[in-house]
Amino acid sequence: MKKIFQVGAGLVGKTMALDLSQDYELYLADLDLDLLNSIKNHDSSIHINQINVQNQSELSSWIAEADIVLLAVPGFLGYQSLKTIINCGKDVVDISFSPENVLTLDQLAKEKNVTAVVDAGVAPGIPNFLLGYWNSKMKINSFDYCVGGLPKNPSPPYNYKAPFSPIDVIEEYTRPARMRIDSQVVTKPALSDLEIFNFSEVGKLEAFNTDGLRSLLQTMSHIPNMKEKTLRYPGHAKLIQSMIDDGLFNDKNFDKTINKLFKDWKLKEDEPEFTILNINIYSDTNNIHYHLYDETDDISKSSSMARTTGFTATATINMLLNNLWSKKGVFPPELVGENEQCIDFLLSYLSARNVTMSQN
Repeated sequence: MKKIFQVGAGLVGKTMALDLSQDYELYLADLDLDLLNSIKNHDSSIHINQINVQNQSELSSWIAEADIVLLAVPGFLGYQSLKTIINCGKDVVDISFSPENVLTLDQLAKEKNVTAVVDAGVAPGIPNFLLGYWNSKMKINSFDYCVGGLPKNPSPPYNYKAPFSPIDVIEEYTRPARMRIDSQVVTKPALSDLEIFNFSEVGKLEAFNTDGLRSLLQTMSHIPNMKEKTLRYPGHAKLIQSMIDDGLFNDKNFDKTINKLFKDWKLKEDEPEFTILNINIYSDTNNIHYHLYDETDDISKSSSMARTTGFTATATINMLLNNLWSKKGVFPPELVGENEQCIDFLLSYLSARNVTMSQN
């Protein structure tokens, strides 16, 4: 039986671990022993280890017997952890969404004979896979998507709960948003260009610029227009902008603000939430639209964000283990998506877990 070594046991990590342990021997590591034990209580076959991923020798030693590694740590820990895993010669799927450009590790991965697929989550992730597929079929003029994970029963003032690391959420709000407009890379402030969408499932949500295109600016630079936006309940962006203007995210106040938001934004285990993803791909002759709506699973109690992100990542693990994708180097999902077998496998894998994409 193949051995998968997973780093990270948070909300998404738990869902991934329980999915993979059904078919593989799973080794799970995190710094938080309580999280590890709670997951092991759900599946006693999972091997748990308390490690500090910032200790490179400790991480290297732990993954020595891995057939493949799944990396799911907060973004600020991602780049160095990924580099350590590649240096160990281990194939890896990464959903840490580090702020650094992980494509700079491509040459190292080739030298180490490693296949690394990065940003393999819900978004970045699913939109990239699909854009890569359609890019191999037609000349695309425009690509955009909006995405959000939100509580079904919002409570003021934020009307928001964080289904993944709050530090990474704050990074979305403070990092300038890059997009491509008329073949030029344009940078705008995060939270800008506010617009309102009306979704049949949940009603009105606001969308604003965030820096979610990432690798697409490099790999899909031939597409003249590309942008990504984040979805929240109306009024959220204005509130966050006021906090930024008041200096609550500057160096002096950052830790205090983050500690408060960790409590205010904590998603309770039984709290219902949903994820929405809307994707538009345009050519001269085709307008392709995908829509995903997913809610907390009533049986497993796993959040929609954990399911949509986690199952995309575990599908990618299976792609590599089944040799659907075996090229060496660092690959964002849009490059993997050029392989039709990979797209078919991904959509089938998600559908089997009741995560469905509608297309029109």
